[in-house]
Amino acid sequence: MTLIGLLHHRKDPNTVIKSYAYAVVAQAEGADFIYFTPKGVNFDSQTIEGFEYKNGSWQEKTTPFPDVIYNTGSPEKLDISKDIINQLKETIPFTTVSLGNKWTINERLKKGKLFANYLIPAKVLKEWNDLSEFLGEYRKVVVKPMDGRKGQGIYFIKKMENDFIVNKDGKESLLTQKELKEFLGGLLPENTYIVQPYINSKTKSGLIFDFRLHAQKNGEGKWVITTIYPRIAKEGTIISNINNGGYTNYLEPFLTQEFNAEEAFNIKKTLEYFTLSLARHLDELQMLEHSEVIDEIGIDVGLDKNQKLWIYEVNWRPGCPPAFYLELDVVRNTIQYAIYLAHHHKKIKQDIRDFKKRDMEKRRVPIIAVTGSAGKTTTKSFISSILEKRLNIFESKDYWNRTDHTQIHADLINSNHEAVVLEYGMGFPGVITEHCRIIQPNISVITNVGMAHIGNFDGDIRKIAKAKSELIHGTKQNGILFINKDDENSKLLEIDQFKGKIISIGIKNHADYRAYNISYADSGMNFKVMLHNKECSFFIPIYGEHHVYNALNAIAVADYLGFSPSEIKSGLLFRKPPRRLTIYQLKHSITLIDDSVHSTPQGVIAAIDVLKNISPARKIAVLGRMIGLGERRTEQYQKIGKYLVKQDVDIVITYGRYARGIGLEAINAGLPSHNFKHFLDEKEMHDYLLNILQEKDSILVKGASIMNMYNTVQFINSTIGNKE
Repeated sequence: MTLIGLLHHRKDPNTVIKSYAYAVVAQAEGADFIYFTPKGVNFDSQTIEGFEYKNGSWQEKTTPFPDVIYNTGSPEKLDISKDIINQLKETIPFTTVSLGNKWTINERLKKGKLFANYLIPAKVLKEWNDLSEFLGEYRKVVVKPMDGRKGQGIYFIKKMENDFIVNKDGKESLLTQKELKEFLGGLLPENTYIVQPYINSKTKSGLIFDFRLHAQKNGEGKWVITTIYPRIAKEGTIISNINNGGYTNYLEPFLTQEFNAEEAFNIKKTLEYFTLSLARHLDELQMLEHSEVIDEIGIDVGLDKNQKLWIYEVNWRPGCPPAFYLELDVVRNTIQYAIYLAHHHKKIKQDIRDFKKRDMEKRRVPIIAVTGSAGKTTTKSFISSILEKRLNIFESKDYWNRTDHTQIHADLINSNHEAVVLEYGMGFPGVITEHCRIIQPNISVITNVGMAHIGNFDGDIRKIAKAKSELIHGTKQNGILFINKDDENSKLLEIDQFKGKIISIGIKNHADYRAYNISYADSGMNFKVMLHNKECSFFIPIYGEHHVYNALNAIAVADYLGFSPSEIKSGLLFRKPPRRLTIYQLKHSITLIDDSVHSTPQGVIAAIDVLKNISPARKIAVLGRMIGLGERRTEQYQKIGKYLVKQDVDIVITYGRYARGIGLEAINAGLPSHNFKHFLDEKEMHDYLLNILQEKDSILVKGASIMNMYNTVQFINSTIGNKE
C-alpha cells in the first residue's frame, strides 16, 4: 500500500483545513496517509513522527518514510528546514515543485518562446523613470508585487492630462507627478514591484473580469483541466480576486451572456486548448531547467477587446477553486497523482533525461567526453576553460568521473548550457558504455591508453584499449573523435568502424594538430601549433610535456568548434585542477611539487620529468604505491626505478606496501643505497624528510589517492613554510 506524506510547516493538522480532505480521499483511494512537519523526520531510523486521521480525529503515529510526499505549506516557513527537505528529496519523490515568482515565470516563458506573445510587457520597477516610461507608452498601467498572492498590493495608475489617478481596492486618489513620485518612493522599499500595461477585459456592464485556468496531473500522470471559470471584480475595482470582493461564475453561462454563440464556443475551446498546452510547455521548461516535473498550475488570463488572450500570471500553488464544489476534484487528482508518482518516479526521471537529450540534439549542443589512462581531468579543464570564453558550459566537477557522477550530471545539465564537458572514468569493462548510455557524447577525446587499472584486465593492455574503445562505440556515429598519434597503445583502439571524423594530435609524429618548439618557461610550458596555416604560440601555466598533449586536445576541440586563436590562448590560462603538479616555493629556496591526487606509471614518469626540468639542485622523489596494476606491478615499479636514475634523481623515498620495489630497482640501476628509504609509517617518513631537507632541494610527492600523500604535502608546507 502506498504511504503518502503531507508536508506542512504547522505542527497541528487541525489548523490546516485541507489536511482532512486529503487524508479522507487518500483512504478512499486505498493509500495510507501521514501528516508531518520537518521536525518529525528521523533520518537515523528512517521514520516520520506525524499524525494520521483515524476514527474521526487526528492521532499521533510513527511510520516509515513515505513513498511520496505532497509538498504543501508555506515555502517561506518551510525554507528554514530546507536541509531536511533537500535530504528527503534525495530518496523520496515530491509533488508540487516551485516555478518561482511572477517575474521568473515570465522570463522562463520568454525564453521558451512558444507562449511569449501572450505575455504582457513587464518591467521591474526600480525608479520613477521606469514607471514614467510605461505611463508614457500605455497611459494605463498596473503595478503589483513580484511575490504577491491573492490580489494583494495591486495598484491601477492612469495618466491624465496633468495628473494621475491611483486606484487600490476601489479607492481612487488623484495625484500630481510630484505626489506620485513620492508615493512610489515610499512603495519600492517595501517590496519588489513590476509594472505592466493595463489589459481592458470588461463585461458588457463594465465590470473587470479574467479567467482562472486550473490544470492538474491525474492518476495516469497526464494533464487534465480541473476547471476554467471567470472571476468578476466588484464595481470600481480592477482586482477580480475573491479576497478583494470579486466573485465567480460558471464558464458557459458567462460566455453565453457576454458573447454571441459562435464567439462563446470558440473562446471556450481556445481556453481549454490554451490551458493544456501551457501546462505541458511549463512542464517541459521545468524538465529542461530543473530536471523535475510540475503537477498543478493556476493560470490567470485576460481577454482584450479583440479577444486576444493575455497571461496575467501563473501560480504553482493555486489552491482549490472557491466555488462549484470542486475541492473534491482537486484533492482527488492530487492524491491519485501522488500514488502514480510513488510507483513511476524512476520512469519519470528517465523520461526527463530522454527529453533533455532530445533538446540538446535539437540545439546541437557539443557534448564532449574525455577518457584516457592519464590526463583526463586536465584535458577536461583546458577544454572547459576555452569554451567558457564564449559559451555557457556545464563542466563535470573536479575529479567526478564515475557513472553515478554522470547520472548526477544528467540531472544538473539544463537548457541554459550551450556546451557540456565531461570526464569518463573507467575501472572495468562496460563502465564507459554505461557513461554513454546516461549521456551520449558527440565529441570524444581519448588522451592515451596506459597501465591504469590494468590489474582489472588480466594485465593485458589490449583489454584496456578495448574498454577505452567503448567511448568510440558510444559516441554519436556522426560525431568527432580525437586521438593521440604518439601513444603506441592508442593504435589498439577500435576506430575502424567509427563513421564520424577522426582528428589526431601529437608532438613526435605527424598529426592534424602538432605541437613543436616545446620548452619549459617560468611556471609553465611554451609551445607552437599551426592553425589554418598560421603559426600560433601558446603558453600553459602547468609544467610537463604530457600537459602539452592535454592542451593540444583542448586546442583541437576548440578549433573544430570555431574558437579563434586568441580565445584559445586566453582559455589555456586555466584554473589548474587541485594537486596536479602544484608548485610551492618554500623557505630556503625549497621547491615542493604536489602531484598527490592520483598515480599511474605514465603519470609518475611524467612527474619525474617535471622534477628534473625545474630542479636547480638536489632532486627528491617521494613516491607512494600505485594500485590496480595486478601482475604488472613489479614490471612497472622496476621501470620507474630505472627512470629515476636515468633522470638523475638524487634521493628516492617510497611509502606503502610493495612500493619498495621502485627503490630497489633504482639501486640496481645505480642509485647509491644510502639514498633510498622505504616507509610503512607516515610519521617516520615525515621525520626523516625533516632531517634530510637542504637549501634549494626540489621534492616531488606522488602516490595513489588511497595513500593520502597530500598529508605529506601539507606536512612539508606547514613545517618549512612559504617563501616570504
